[in-house]
Parts: sequence; structure tokens; C-alpha cells
Amino acid sequence: MILNELIEELEQLSPPSFAEAWDNSGLMCGRRDKEIEQVLLTVDVTDDVVEEAVISGTDVIISHHPLIFPSVSHISSDDITGRKLLKLIGADVACYSMHTNFDVMGMGDEAADRLGLLDREVLCVTYEDSISKEGIGRTGRLPRELSLKDCADLVKEAFLIDSVRIYGDPDRRIRRAAVVPGSGKSMIKDALKAGMQLLITGDIGHHDGLDAVAAGLCVIDAGHYGIEKIFVSYMRDFLKRQLPQLRVTAASQGDPFITL
Repeated sequence: MILNELIEELEQLSPPSFAEAWDNSGLMCGRRDKEIEQVLLTVDVTDDVVEEAVISGTDVIISHHPLIFPSVSHISSDDITGRKLLKLIGADVACYSMHTNFDVMGMGDEAADRLGLLDREVLCVTYEDSISKEGIGRTGRLPRELSLKDCADLVKEAFLIDSVRIYGDPDRRIRRAAVVPGSGKSMIKDALKAGMQLLITGDIGHHDGLDAVAAGLCVIDAGHYGIEKIFVSYMRDFLKRQLPQLRVTAASQGDPFITL
């Protein structure tokens, strides 16, 4: 098959129209008429992922975070993004990124499924028509009331995370929770407005956590990568189901930092 046929499948799953205006989802580099057989999945297009793609004979990288973000004014070896683009283009490796369009149509429901949230709704609506409301994050009820500490254990198990940070009383009883994969500190007010007791997300700053607790909202910070790495397994299952003729592998990318 050719790359454009793959892109059509990806855009059926997560239409570009659902991406935020500031985002840069879509084809980062590559030829739409390129014959493809091998796909490499990753959250971030790091130097190591680029090297892995070139060595393994990958035809196209599918990433969650855009390779080009924000826009670039030149492509040269003088900067990080230019260096990666030159290597990919030189090896005829395409790169397609699914960012906020996948957050809206894919990531939110997958995260809520893993937590077992019931009666779920969209936390921050970014699209609405006569049929549905779509957007970032999901709210819902946990299957049963848990302590905040038990919620932390649930998050670690659901997303295969070794450790999380919690803001709030570990013994507080929780039933209503919101999940925002990635960076969700901007969603604290939305979670409070929705009547949530807990926000599960990443990239919570010191003052964000303190202010959330003061306003009555507990927070579990599972890290930006910690939750969003579900992109890889989700897309692997999707592609194997929809396009079984492709060879699909996951990049050997891991957590971007080590806690000692």
C-alpha cells in the first residue's frame, strides 16, 4: 500500500478537524505516494527513534507528539529538528503525527477505559454539533469509592507506572474523577466546575497542585509520558486490526527521565 492510504485510515480514526488551532498534527515529512510496509510507533520523535527507524528499514514513523512544533523557518543541521528531518528525508522515512486530534478522538476514551470510568462525559468540549460533544479529557465515576492512595495504585496499574505524585489527603474518599492524558494543569478549573474530586493528569506544577487542593480537588500526577504512552499500544492494535498487511513495531523509547 502507499502512505496516503495509511493516512486515510488514520484520519478516519482521528480526523484532523478535531485538532486544536495551535497544533501541528499531520504529515511532517515524506512522500504520500511512497510504498510502505513497515511502521514504527512512538510518542516522541527523538534522535534515538530516528536512528532506530533508519536502521530498521522503517517506511513511516507514526508519533503522538509532532516532530515539527512549533513551525520551523529553515531545515539544517544547526538545530535539533532540522537534524532529525534531514536524517529522515535522506533515508526516505516518512513521519506522521497525531496529536490533539488523537487526544480528542482516541486518547481520552482509552484512558477512561483503563480506569473503568462510568457515566463518562467530555471534560473540556472543543467540538459540538447536533449529534455529539467531543473534546479533551474525560470525567466519570470510579467503579467504587476509593481512597486517594488506592486511586494512585489504580493509576499505576492501569498505565503501567512505577510511581506517581499525589496532591491531597491520601485517606480522602474519591468517587468522581477526571483524566487528562499529557499536560492537564490548565484543566483544573474545568475539573472543579464539573464537580470532580480528583484530576488524573501530568505536568502539575508546585503551585498548581497546592491551589487545586485548596479549592477541593485532589490531583494525581502520573507524568506527561506516563499516561500518553498508551498511544503506542492503542495504535498498534488499531493498525493490526485495520491493516494487517503492515509490519508494526513499537520504538524502544522509554520514560524520558530516571527517578533516583
